[in-house]
Amino acid sequence: MIYPFKDKYPRIADSAYIADYVTITGDVEIGDESSVWFNTVIRGDVAPTIIGKKVNIQDNSILHQSPNNPLILEDEVTIGHQVILHSCIVRKKALIGMGSIILDNAEIGEGAFIGAGSLVPQGKKIPPNTLAFGRPAKVIRELNEEDKKDMLRISKEYAEKGQYYKSLK
Repeated sequence: MIYPFKDKYPRIADSAYIADYVTITGDVEIGDESSVWFNTVIRGDVAPTIIGKKVNIQDNSILHQSPNNPLILEDEVTIGHQVILHSCIVRKKALIGMGSIILDNAEIGEGAFIGAGSLVPQGKKIPPNTLAFGRPAKVIRELNEEDKKDMLRISKEYAEKGQYYKSLK
């Protein structure tokens, strides 16, 4: 379901795939070839949510904001199943593992990997191309080439799956 909130209506690229049972409301922008998977909720009723190109937001995720504090996902970001994102910034090609929570004013660096079940607290900055894990999340190590290849594979597969499912509608 796609709903306006007051005078704001979601802007979704024609090439984006929005699965069944997704709710998107208010000031939300979704870029080309992005995909939003089953039972996800994206509410833009407090501040803007800006989602770049080829982003995948997997099943049961929740995206929201605090007043005057947007949520920004740059291009080719992967958001795992059941992730909660709140007024944070996720830079290009980063991956947020399943069940993670990223809070207000946290920033996930370009190409960073947040391990499943992690909590990135308010204001925490995760450097580019690192693996961070835990509650609270701590940088464990630099990413290696195998990590980067796996992250690229996941992003590419979701972009392809999204286009496949879109073709069925």
